Amino acid sequence: MRIDDVRNVLSANDRIAVANRERFGRWGAYVVNLMSAPGAGKTTILERTLAGLDGRYRTAVIEGDVRGSYDRDRLRAVADVPVVQINTEEVYGGECHLDALMIGNALENVDLGGTELIVIENVGNLVCPAEFDVGENCKVMVSSVTEGEDKPLKYPLMYSVCDALLLNKIDLASAVDFDRETFLANVRAVNPALTIIELSARTGQGVATWLTWLEQKLTA
Repeated sequence: MRIDDVRNVLSANDRIAVANRERFGRWGAYVVNLMSAPGAGKTTILERTLAGLDGRYRTAVIEGDVRGSYDRDRLRAVADVPVVQINTEEVYGGECHLDALMIGNALENVDLGGTELIVIENVGNLVCPAEFDVGENCKVMVSSVTEGEDKPLKYPLMYSVCDALLLNKIDLASAVDFDRETFLANVRAVNPALTIIELSARTGQGVATWLTWLEQKLTA
């Protein structure tokens, strides 16, 4: 794809994102775009988040996958919240990300008015999701210690556009010889202002810190 074509695609996306953001604003909803590589632990963190919030906020989830509804079914088993499924394979050619048009189309099929928190679980990918504004209030990425220390340098855009980084699976750090200081230095080289929260979605360690950060955003 030529550079001009890419610019046109992103420009069109940004216009739709503005419309999405205006709609979310009318509802009074705070929207989190949750992104990561496949297998980093987004869905498990989202399960912990829904359980930890314990119904204090009217919450909905928009679930993005290329195919299937496995993650949607997991979330529905944890909390009684609306979960809207987007499968990019069915209509959008199997795209490896969600864009503003996909979100806007999904919103036409569900009434989320009065919702206070919407979490968009993006398709697992460290590249494309970072390029597309979908109308969110903040971007949060999940990075797993099992991915190694070099990912901030290999995929800098994802780390540079996000407001918070959840460093997941810290309970496995010693088992995979994860060099924490090198990873943090690499993150800081890309985005010195990035908020970093270390946690384990499996054990629950650090999840309270993440929930505190999120609730501060919700009540600001």
